[in-house]
Amino acid sequence: MPTEPHDPRDIPILTEAVKDSAPSLSLEAKAVHAAILSETLELADSLLHQAVKDIEATLFERVLDRLRAQLPELVDRILREHAAAQEDPQDHG
Repeated sequence: MPTEPHDPRDIPILTEAVKDSAPSLSLEAKAVHAAILSETLELADSLLHQAVKDIEATLFERVLDRLRAQLPELVDRILREHAAAQEDPQDHG
């Protein structure tokens, strides 16, 4: 099949191309729109779930860091209070 040389000036006008394939384009456009919408929603859902996991991990680390920082003082305070109560039992009993 010999092909004719393409003339660069022979560019189809967009409205002509749409008119020629309008019925099938409408169905294809709806299918493409539905596919894009579906994939976009799945991606958004996945990204949100990952963001929640990242936020949870960050908050968990912050809580652990605070616990590590405050636990020694808490233990010391409770031990001091307990020792004071043992030395002076009439005030706590």
